[in-house]
Amino acid sequence: MKQQEIEKNTYTIEDSQPLDGGQRSDTMTINMGPQHPSTHGVLRLLLTIEGETVIKAIPDIGFLHTGIEKTAESKSYHQALVLTDRMDYLAPLNNNLAYSLSVERLLGIEGEINDKIKYTRVILAELQRIASHLVWLGTHALDLGAMSMFLYCFRERELILDVFELISGVRMMTSFICPGGLQAELPPQFEKTVRAFTSVFPARLQEYHDLLSNNQLWLERTKGISLLSKEDAIAYGASGAVLRGSGVVWDIRKAFPYSGYEQFDFDIPVGSNGDVYDRYMVRMLEMDQSLKIINQALEGLPAGAYRVGGPKIVPPPKWQITGSMESLIHHFKLFTEGYRPPKGEVCVRTESPKGELAFYIVSDGGPQPYRMHVRGASFANLQVLPLMIEGGFLADVVAGIGSIDIVLGEVDR
Repeated sequence: MKQQEIEKNTYTIEDSQPLDGGQRSDTMTINMGPQHPSTHGVLRLLLTIEGETVIKAIPDIGFLHTGIEKTAESKSYHQALVLTDRMDYLAPLNNNLAYSLSVERLLGIEGEINDKIKYTRVILAELQRIASHLVWLGTHALDLGAMSMFLYCFRERELILDVFELISGVRMMTSFICPGGLQAELPPQFEKTVRAFTSVFPARLQEYHDLLSNNQLWLERTKGISLLSKEDAIAYGASGAVLRGSGVVWDIRKAFPYSGYEQFDFDIPVGSNGDVYDRYMVRMLEMDQSLKIINQALEGLPAGAYRVGGPKIVPPPKWQITGSMESLIHHFKLFTEGYRPPKGEVCVRTESPKGELAFYIVSDGGPQPYRMHVRGASFANLQVLPLMIEGGFLADVVAGIGSIDIVLGEVDR
């Protein structure tokens, strides 16, 4: 083994300047990850510790780099949709929605999206938000020793994935929300299946609160841990529960409503201390608000087409292809040539489960995006991790990581 490789893989002890009392302070720099189970993906942290105290933390990313943004520039707008599923792979439908809204604005067809499409998108996006939060809660609790929570959370998540499988045949990477509407008509059992989930989930959510919210062990592991001030959260561009946990009332669904969110009544949960517990509680309350939005959307779900009628940017129904030459040609040209938005650029912001998700797309008039850039919430939120954990105990690092709910697929694009 080369000397450089030996030094790279060896813990280093550095002698710092003597403290005021004349004592020597020894520090050690260690790797946490990229294979550590509590880094929620392939994240590497370079931690400099003094005893049990973290005095410096440097996140090292890029181990999962996929080049999704650049790959999208070599695909048609229709083909690029499936790439968005793989960014935050715990919230594919929220990614689909943000991308679809961007392409629709580029095409100039925002006004043609009817209420049925908008309401259905909201229902699916909020179901996906709950499913994403359930994975966060289960893994976060598992990191801190509450093993049974993981099983309970995945029990409810399976019910949501059943809905996604019902509408698309796929449980995770559905690509069901697409530019121009939805991939297919909703099945007759859709409303009944969603209501079956919404009827049982409030009691299950209360069960989570009973197990954790006032649990003394949970409080000791989360209260006053990994603090983030309101000023630092704003300065570093944090969003989602990380920002709201520090007391900032900011939600894109309220600030810049999209897909009909202005028609629904819901609250924005916020914290006050900016610690792990506040970020936990914000997400717990968000799931209750998502449930409230879903029930409102189900009550007001109107009839209508599942896609725009004019521009041929959504595949025709499969049953039409065998009996209509026009539909067959439409299908063939869409998948081989795509469509050509006019020249221009757009940027659309949405509120994903992780925080603010924005798509910036530039069109040169061709069938492929000239430029696509994604503002991923996980990437921005990861910047504040050193602020949270420096000065705290090494044992609390996993609590800090779990509280920001990163997904490395969204960080390494």
